[in-house]
Amino acid sequence: MELIENGARGEAVRDVQHRLLGAGLRIEPEELGGTFGRSTEVAVREFQRARGLPDDGIVGADTWEQLVEAGYRLGDRTLYLRSPAFRGDDVRELQRMLNALGFDAGKEDGLFGPRTTSGVREFQRNVATRVDGIVGLDTVHEISRYRPEGTSRAFVREQEAAFGPGFALAGAVVALDPERSDGDPDDLSLRVARIVADGLRRLGVRPLLLRDRPDAVSVADRIRRANASEAAILVSVAFGASEPPTPGVACFHYGTPTTHSPMGRRLADSIYEAAGRAPGADGGIHPRSISILRETRMPAVRVEAPIPSADPHVVGDEAAFASELGRAIVRGIEAFSKPAPDLARR
Repeated sequence: MELIENGARGEAVRDVQHRLLGAGLRIEPEELGGTFGRSTEVAVREFQRARGLPDDGIVGADTWEQLVEAGYRLGDRTLYLRSPAFRGDDVRELQRMLNALGFDAGKEDGLFGPRTTSGVREFQRNVATRVDGIVGLDTVHEISRYRPEGTSRAFVREQEAAFGPGFALAGAVVALDPERSDGDPDDLSLRVARIVADGLRRLGVRPLLLRDRPDAVSVADRIRRANASEAAILVSVAFGASEPPTPGVACFHYGTPTTHSPMGRRLADSIYEAAGRAPGADGGIHPRSISILRETRMPAVRVEAPIPSADPHVVGDEAAFASELGRAIVRGIEAFSKPAPDLARR
């Protein structure tokens, strides 16, 4: 989709404004005819922060999808497993309620996938109703009757795994996602991904490059390939793509202001310890709800780095920077596979 940003006018802007108002955000009356002005930008930024998106004030694909999803309330429509999956805040609320009742509906990501269906069926079986995995008004009322509150079963499961005994790297599939961005004319992300792939092969890992040529591949296609591979983890690499830019290397895991992936967070911790500080300035570890982190089924992390020539904190040329970053990511993945250190649980 085309970006919608400050200065734009027309029906697309009116649609965005209508959805922002529905989300409880304020826009000045003089802009409501379809003028993307200052108050619309402020509302977009506020919405993005609330959803764990980069708060750049621009409506791109991720922000638009979540604006649409924010309009659904549980009970508005019948939910069931299909392709493409149902997406929306109604699904997210269903997942929250099931998880709070102890029925593992998976990551509270607003995507009605196989694990959510399994949670629905388990609930239906326990309340002696028809077990079909379909969520209509009867199932919604039945779930609501139990007033679900409490710790998420899915979060507990992932927390236990994150601080568990680790896993065997040998034979595992690791998905590598080099994103092709306009800010990366030399395709450094692909160069780094190939260095990581070579290092992983020496550890007995089967790397899967989700993009192995300079051509761009859509994020939807990369997500489909990753999920179909049943990879143990996913590492996405992007250069010059952060908005707003981060100072040096930063690591992102799936998360919003209200939830996150413990396994994704621990993977980000491991890679950041190895990669975040060595090649450049301290970009930090952050939650984010972009598609590559939200829609993939395995623990995932996105490593964002500046173009070396554009960041005064980076020492050395692009080839040296890419090589060091690639080797550091391999060290981080190796550390993640080992038993977790005795850290305070987050």
